[in-house]
Amino acid sequence: MKCVLTIAGSDSSSGAGIQSDLKTFHNYGLYGLTVITAVTSQNTIGVQSSYPLPPEVTRSQLESLFRYFDIKAAKTGMLFSDKVIRTVSKFFRYKNIRLVVDPVISSKNNFQLLNRAGVRELVNRILPLTYLCTPNLFETETLSGIKIKNIKNLEDAAKAIYGFGCRNVLITGGHFRLRFALPKGTDVLYDGKKFSVFKTSYINTNRTHGIGCTFSAAITANLALGKSLKNSIIAAKKYVIDSLKRAEKLGRGFSPVEQ
Repeated sequence: MKCVLTIAGSDSSSGAGIQSDLKTFHNYGLYGLTVITAVTSQNTIGVQSSYPLPPEVTRSQLESLFRYFDIKAAKTGMLFSDKVIRTVSKFFRYKNIRLVVDPVISSKNNFQLLNRAGVRELVNRILPLTYLCTPNLFETETLSGIKIKNIKNLEDAAKAIYGFGCRNVLITGGHFRLRFALPKGTDVLYDGKKFSVFKTSYINTNRTHGIGCTFSAAITANLALGKSLKNSIIAAKKYVIDSLKRAEKLGRGFSPVEQ
């Protein structure tokens, strides 16, 4: 059984973060390994609080896992702080492994999940080690410093993030509007040479808690299984659509997409 790693925060509602990633890996027949960066108190309404683990605990978890497991791919989610990011980047600097980065900055209810210094360190230290970065519209604007109002802005922002050193940038389209001439649910990939557009039918539902985590985890899983990047994105989009269709109503607010 192939092993994949997620480095992220724990979600008490099991809709996002570590728990969502593990469910996705399991559904792909993979064995999920975890490095927990923080523990959050959250539900389907939003995040209420977070408690970070010390950076040395992040380092210890990484060392323990890589010593005895053959890890095929890894992803990051909530990294919480600049100190954790420095720890992760120092470790992965010497690893030849495909790293998928979901640049989690804040929750749906605008609870800060990465501090301001952490955003700078993500750009300076993590993105140069990144095989694929999967920012949503807000995260794209934050990382690139470009306000996105049209397709030209979108392309410039993707190029800016690529310029920080990551090999591929996939801007996820859950927040796209028609003024972009791209419907919601469209994702745009930039590989340093050309843009590729991935379209699916948009499902209008509030059962979307953890959708970004699920999507990036599904891409990571497909990469670990040996698929190309484009085929991994296509397969992951289908996986997310199927998850949205079968998701049941849980709690109040945004129900988990991955159940």
